[in-house]
Amino acid sequence: MTSFLILHGFQNHRPAGHWQHWLADELTALGHHVSYPQLPNPDDPDLEVWLGELHRLLGELQGEERVVICHSLSVLLWLHATARGTGDVRADRVLLVAPPSPQVVGEYPEVATFAPPEVDAPRLHAAGHTRLVAADNDPYCPGGAAAHYGRPYGLDTDTVPGGAHLDLPAGYGPWPSVLDWCLEPSAPVNPRSAGQVLERLPRT
Repeated sequence: MTSFLILHGFQNHRPAGHWQHWLADELTALGHHVSYPQLPNPDDPDLEVWLGELHRLLGELQGEERVVICHSLSVLLWLHATARGTGDVRADRVLLVAPPSPQVVGEYPEVATFAPPEVDAPRLHAAGHTRLVAADNDPYCPGGAAAHYGRPYGLDTDTVPGGAHLDLPAGYGPWPSVLDWCLEPSAPVNPRSAGQVLERLPRT
């Protein structure tokens, strides 16, 4: 059995149409153990409180494989946890989706403490095989996630054309290719809409 931990972002109250909610339902229906918690106070989150929740949730994961899927602000949460280097922050696979840029995070007082920390790339990789997925036009990540995170950390990066913040307002309800990746790690993470072309960036 595989255990999945799905973590949401800033101001996300887990709307039923969001791809993370859909993914949690699909994985549960397939018999996997899924944790998709509402993190405390998502409109005004506290980094230390969220870190405490992350440690607790990781400790509850069971099964032969542990997979963590983060969207938006929770990507930065994962970076903070790995930067601190505690041994329990570990998974077999990690998917980081649509992280905001350092500049944008600094513009929101509610999440300014989540600004990306200095992370040693080997330490990040030691916490789990990590993959980055982001759009080429995310308004919350000017300059692109590949430039801010993918290349500096040497992450396998999938760039989704026209996907904005890869959230519900951008049309990302059901997202079959993320489910495919959950079940088979070599599967590409494709755009949700048919006809779009995926740009794959090699690890550097």
